[in-house]
Amino acid sequence: MSSEQALSAALLRSDRFRLEREADWTRLEDIVTKMEKGKTRRLLDDDVLALPTLYRTLLSSLSIARENSLDAGLIDYLEGLALRSYFLVYGTQTGFGRWLGSFFGGGWSRAVRAIQFDIWIALFVMIAGAAIGYILVAGDSDWFYALVPGDFSDVRVPGASAEALRGTLFGGQEGDGLGVFAAFLFSNNAQVAILAFALGFAFAIPSILLLIHNMALLGAMLWVFAQRGLTVDFIGWLSIHGTTELFAILLAGAAGIHVGRSIAFPGARSHLKAASDAGKRAALVMVGVIFMLICAGLLEGFARQLIDHTAGRFAVGGGMLLLWLLYFIGFGRERRRPGA
Repeated sequence: MSSEQALSAALLRSDRFRLEREADWTRLEDIVTKMEKGKTRRLLDDDVLALPTLYRTLLSSLSIARENSLDAGLIDYLEGLALRSYFLVYGTQTGFGRWLGSFFGGGWSRAVRAIQFDIWIALFVMIAGAAIGYILVAGDSDWFYALVPGDFSDVRVPGASAEALRGTLFGGQEGDGLGVFAAFLFSNNAQVAILAFALGFAFAIPSILLLIHNMALLGAMLWVFAQRGLTVDFIGWLSIHGTTELFAILLAGAAGIHVGRSIAFPGARSHLKAASDAGKRAALVMVGVIFMLICAGLLEGFARQLIDHTAGRFAVGGGMLLLWLLYFIGFGRERRRPGA
């Protein structure tokens, strides 16, 4: 057979190969193009269901084309279509906007409810930490200086007068008094939240200790104000941003405890599988924690300075707490069908 005859035979095989399968390729390319342009809703249900089958058929065609050394242009076309199809079949098909809607639309709240046992553990630890700080300072005021950084021990120290302490809560002295302490609390609590989650892999022990230490600081400061009958005013001052900020720390600590508990007690799963599952769930919770810390920062930066009376502060702080509870408890639950 001459070279011209061999070339003609090869072209004939390539044309016949294309004619036999081109309808499937064209259909797949049309589906892929629409999905790439964000027009998935225009696709028929049959087209969506046929996508994996058409993709496998394309791979089979590509394999045959390579083995039989068919037209190079045809092989390039099939390879390009296979690459485009791969990302739609196996890659993520959710844009950032849609993922964000899914996250706030129930994904975050479901992840939080999934670690509710760990949230109860973290809540107990945080309450215990605040109680420990309060009791230690009540028994020996020197503990205050061990728990609270020295940069913030000006008028807010054991033995301070009620007038001096009240002046840091009201009257527009936020620039230097408790305003500085609030900024410190926010910065410190943001670090604690991240560390409480990150250290969870060590069987959650560092996360628990971190929560205790952080809340002991708050308990110590609470004692100082309680001794002058300013407990309610101090809690009201703190509640504006504190209900959101402390809730964020609670969830971060619970996420770290969840990971550590899953590693320590994997059950029937392997340690690697247990850690992977817990890590994915906890990471989703932590994305929301960052959002809560941003909200707390805005509240600390604006609302706390604008509202100069305890009742209003409790209204804002209590409203934020109620909002978070309603979202986490009731939002994103799957509705049961009647008779199901």
